[in-house]
Amino acid sequence: MTLPFQEGVPENPYYKGRGAQLNPKNRYLKEEYAQEHVEGIDEWWQADVPTQVIEEHAKTLVNKVDSPDVGMWYSMNPYQGCEHGCIYCYARNAHQFWGMSAGLDFERKIVVKKNAPELLRKFLDNKNWVPKPISLSGNTDCYQPLERKMFITRQLLEIALEYKQPIGIITKNSLVLRDKYILQQLAAQNLVCVYVSVTTQQEDLRLKMEPRTTTAQQRFKIVKELSELGVPVGVMTAPMIPGLNDHEMPGLLETAAANGAKFAGYTVVRLNDAVKIIFNDWLYKNFPDRADKVWHLIESMHGGQVNDSVAGRRMRGEGNIADLIKQQFKIHTKKHGLNLERFEYNTELFQRPQIQLRLF
Repeated sequence: MTLPFQEGVPENPYYKGRGAQLNPKNRYLKEEYAQEHVEGIDEWWQADVPTQVIEEHAKTLVNKVDSPDVGMWYSMNPYQGCEHGCIYCYARNAHQFWGMSAGLDFERKIVVKKNAPELLRKFLDNKNWVPKPISLSGNTDCYQPLERKMFITRQLLEIALEYKQPIGIITKNSLVLRDKYILQQLAAQNLVCVYVSVTTQQEDLRLKMEPRTTTAQQRFKIVKELSELGVPVGVMTAPMIPGLNDHEMPGLLETAAANGAKFAGYTVVRLNDAVKIIFNDWLYKNFPDRADKVWHLIESMHGGQVNDSVAGRRMRGEGNIADLIKQQFKIHTKKHGLNLERFEYNTELFQRPQIQLRLF
């Protein structure tokens, strides 16, 4: 339902500091709130609202990853929803399972698993657990802004160190450097590998596409500082969006290697479920001059659609544009000495300290 314009209320308000600019309908809900009476407009429209923290007493934390092209065995997510607000984030769709929208709700209503450390201990104490790397995180960033106050990721790393449990990390937040000495201790035993997500060195694009993330300069600082401490570091140039940031891949890989990165990966953008609506709205509001071109280029990588669910193809795409991105990645990783070796996690050191103490 379109609301009539009223003086003092923007017809199409733009929420600065947020990626999504709307809350698309949750397809799992039969009912939803809507504005029916104009006289309530002052209550309905707000420039923005503070981030809401929703504490959840979760029953489980560690999930087995069955997708063959994701590159992880198990994952754990201490947070659901993410203030970073990355417009392309596939994790947005998961917010619908919580009864919320994949749009603004995803950025403004963060579910926190405060009992995550307790759940991890319980999981690792299970005698049936055969050590495999666990990734932080499979969905949302474990170092998103809220972690600065909650310290949940920090506690999970301390437990991993205690149990000698291998951990993989992917983040785009420089807050990870707060825990660099724990990571150094894990790295000394081949128990951790950190990937930093880098998408653009265009600051104006970052502010629109990933509004509450750290700058590219800070992300490369993560790579440099961790690599100097002996922590294996890689970068994910993901997602590549043709017409927006795909031309930046060579520079991103070169700068990453110059700062000590040893590994690199990439994906192309895919817009599944509600993300298609959110991204389309964002694209045409921010880049009206080239929105049609970008949209059609994305379609060209997914057989005329903007999403592909086939494992092995969905992350890489197909067609001429996808092939150009693939070749670009291959040429520049080789040129800058990336992916010359494969990181192997050490699973032989795993121990259950509290069980050992009970023997004495």
